[in-house]
Amino acid sequence: MLFKNSTPLVSVNWLYNNLTNKKLVILDATIPKVTGDKLIKTKEKEQIKGAIFFDIKNVFSNKTQPFPNTVLSAEEFEKKAQNLGIQKNSFIVVYDDLGIYSSPRVWWLFQLMGFNNVVVLDGGFPEWKSKEYPTEKPQKREIKQGYFKTNYQTLKIKFLDDVLLSINNDKYLIVDARSKGRFYATDPEPRADVKSGHIPNSINLPHSEIISHGKLKSKVELKEIFNQINPNNKELIFSCGSGITASVLALGAEIAEIKNYAVYDGSWTEWGSTENLPIEI
Repeated sequence: MLFKNSTPLVSVNWLYNNLTNKKLVILDATIPKVTGDKLIKTKEKEQIKGAIFFDIKNVFSNKTQPFPNTVLSAEEFEKKAQNLGIQKNSFIVVYDDLGIYSSPRVWWLFQLMGFNNVVVLDGGFPEWKSKEYPTEKPQKREIKQGYFKTNYQTLKIKFLDDVLLSINNDKYLIVDARSKGRFYATDPEPRADVKSGHIPNSINLPHSEIISHGKLKSKVELKEIFNQINPNNKELIFSCGSGITASVLALGAEIAEIKNYAVYDGSWTEWGSTENLPIEI
């Protein structure tokens, strides 16, 4: 059987029915939230049966850079994906323990690296657990080296200079996925060395507003949301605190059949800690 992903989301029922397919790779991309609800504390970590941990923070981020979650080079990403046993013809399902939080970041990373056979598990581990589908304690497995190859897509990512140039360019719309409190500087930033406020001429769409009960809203709802914020079909640049929830918006945009978007990798952590950049409150 060959997988075909006409949508970047799959249900837990779909995954359960395809668990034995040899092309399937299940990635647990769980990280704790920087703010708000924390991961539900359990006696022992559980995972979907057969899952492999995708370590966003310590393996798949450039630790030599000053900002969290900085994207790896294509060469480094390729090597580390191969170390997880990922092949050129793998079908990747990525999930996290919070439903929809960090898993879209991994989906976007693979898109950035030119690999499209990747989907997000809608509802994540909570939805899987609610169906009483098979789980296990994290396993140490012998993983055969994969033959994964990257094809870096420069249009899917923006850097500080790109965003600075876009502020007064009507072609672009910067969309910030942080909470309203952080966007309007009524709530403090979780990182002490980062200023409060937002990028000039950006708008706020908290990532939580495209999620309902741990799942992404419907395609119809997402289209309506994006049409409301972007009636002139500008190129979208998604930002957040450190690139995680900006990727949630990217996933929502993809489902809404929007293609002209990119993620600002450094996001507000970079912008708010860099001197001499304009900030609005």
